Amino acid sequence: MEDKELLSKIRNPETRNYGFNMLVRTYQQRVYYHIRKMVIDHDDADDLTQEVFIKIHRHIETFREDSQLFTWIYRIATNECLSFLQKKKRRFFLPIGDVTGELVSKIDQAGHLSGDDIQKKLQKAIIKLPEKQRLVFNMKYYDDLSYEQIAEITNTSVGALKASYHHAVKKIEEFLAE
Repeated sequence: MEDKELLSKIRNPETRNYGFNMLVRTYQQRVYYHIRKMVIDHDDADDLTQEVFIKIHRHIETFREDSQLFTWIYRIATNECLSFLQKKKRRFFLPIGDVTGELVSKIDQAGHLSGDDIQKKLQKAIIKLPEKQRLVFNMKYYDDLSYEQIAEITNTSVGALKASYHHAVKKIEEFLAE
């Protein structure tokens, strides 16, 4: 179902629930994996995915269609991820290195990664990136989004995103070379 059709169903009181259910079916998996790449833990990603769709449900009427529906949804998911990681740091009074260490240990325990050591090493390298670089890297490398789409999601200039991606790739290469 196209976004315009989804939105018209959601905005029609008679088909609102059906339209929203279709929206969830269309975007749930992509949102989950976008979040999972940032927070690593399945339970946290599952909870955050639910929070994202609750926010979407509450605020879908305010969506002005200035951007694609997908972009708006990813922006909400991205903001939820960043807020979650900030709260986690504050809640446990953890410096960034300790949060990174916790996420790295979850990679070793994660069942979603195949036993491939190279894949685990790549994931550990990505986790060690600063949050914004990790976000840009994941959206560009894994989600195959254009810089323009990422700029819309993160409200950042294309030039800044290209620089962030370049720095992220260099840091990952250095980590993998160790």
